[in-house]
Amino acid sequence: MRDFIDRLPKAELHVHLVGSASLDTVLELARRHPGKAVPTDRERLRAFYEFTDFAHFIDVYVKVNQLVVTGVDVTALVVGLARDLAANQVRYAEVTVTPVPHIMMGIEPDELAEALTEGRALALRQHGVALAWVFDIAGSLGIDAGMATAEWALRHRPAGTVGFGLGGHEVGVPRERYRVPFDLALDGGLHLVPHAGETTGPETIWSALTHLRAERIGHGTSAVRDPNLLAHLAGEGIPVEVCPSSNLRTRAVTTLAEHPFPRLLDAGVAVTLATDDPGMFHTDLNREYLLVHEHFGLSRGDLADLARAGARAAFCDDDRKAALLAEIDEAEQD
Repeated sequence: MRDFIDRLPKAELHVHLVGSASLDTVLELARRHPGKAVPTDRERLRAFYEFTDFAHFIDVYVKVNQLVVTGVDVTALVVGLARDLAANQVRYAEVTVTPVPHIMMGIEPDELAEALTEGRALALRQHGVALAWVFDIAGSLGIDAGMATAEWALRHRPAGTVGFGLGGHEVGVPRERYRVPFDLALDGGLHLVPHAGETTGPETIWSALTHLRAERIGHGTSAVRDPNLLAHLAGEGIPVEVCPSSNLRTRAVTTLAEHPFPRLLDAGVAVTLATDDPGMFHTDLNREYLLVHEHFGLSRGDLADLARAGARAAFCDDDRKAALLAEIDEAEQD
């Protein structure tokens, strides 16, 4: 099964640029910009990524983000992510980038867009991975940051821009607060993919659907507490981007035995498998596929169906989607 997973073509739809950085990449950034709060020793950095709860994870994420202070740093993150995705047979990925914190760290708005564009071109040329962008709001920064995110995304719109999101803290950050920037993004032709139901209940998912007009839900695991919501997600074909190791590492779930993943599948919800912040959670997409095989009993065919769900939920063009689906079919038949 491990061999099958290793060669199964995939799409990755929920991965954050900063959180994707490998230990080596973060060590390089920490040594390039000394004096920050991030360890420059490998073992200390690994320990730095042991999280006590979701709030602690966000605190660490912010500290790592503070290492990204130039366009060169951004491009290094993009190329490093593409290298890691290629090793997992990922053909296409939608990468979440949070522009306002990068700009707050001193990167000029134009420089950020140029760095992403350069990194995307290098990712395809060097690693054969097609990248697209989801620009998201750091919810804890407030509505002004939300408006600034929408304005930056629509004004600069780097090649590959497909989506608009909302991440970070859910507790105390109601989804409806960000309706206006989401309306702007929708009017600008972007797909809407907020996080919801990761650390809060199904009411947050309902809010993302009704107030933000979400087309996919980031995480969405608490939907299993509401049968009506499960039926709605399944009936409307609204995918959820599930990240099992992330949920375990941030203590959003206590054990894998309690994880809602199999209940979402049993309810007929379109589930895509993702890594969230693989560098911080010591995982990759192949590991996530192996995890759901080992812990939830998914068969070879089930795993191929997961890969198909990711391809179908992607915001890429029809030709790329068809090519990926054909590759998945071929891999399953081999």
